[in-house]
Amino acid sequence: MSTLTRLQVGESLKEIQLDPVSRIDLIKYAGASGDFNPIHTIDEEAKKAGLPGIIAHGMWTMGNLAKLFTPYFKDGFVQDYSIRFKGMVFLNDVITLKATLKEVVDNKLRFQVQAVNQNGNEVLKGDVLFNQF
Repeated sequence: MSTLTRLQVGESLKEIQLDPVSRIDLIKYAGASGDFNPIHTIDEEAKKAGLPGIIAHGMWTMGNLAKLFTPYFKDGFVQDYSIRFKGMVFLNDVITLKATLKEVVDNKLRFQVQAVNQNGNEVLKGDVLFNQF
């Protein structure tokens, strides 16, 4: 029996705290994603755009949030994933990833997900629909 099967509505998956965001993380993500917008890697370009410094790609944060479900891929798959970006992620931010079970219908589990920074500010929120085999 999977851990997800035992999870009750209102309970949460184990939170994941990412390492502080580094420039090399963002350079690697730019190469992997093909998103070379310089606001993500070059300080001067970020400042020209009116930002206090470089910011992480929104999709970098969203992609990391999927790590919450990695331990359960033997039990099912993420069927739907929708999010809203709520704030920017800067160098050295420490992001915590969270998921709380909101609904269970048959073999489908709907989670509310969020990513918060070290100050408790929400930078991303949304829903994940996990379909169990």
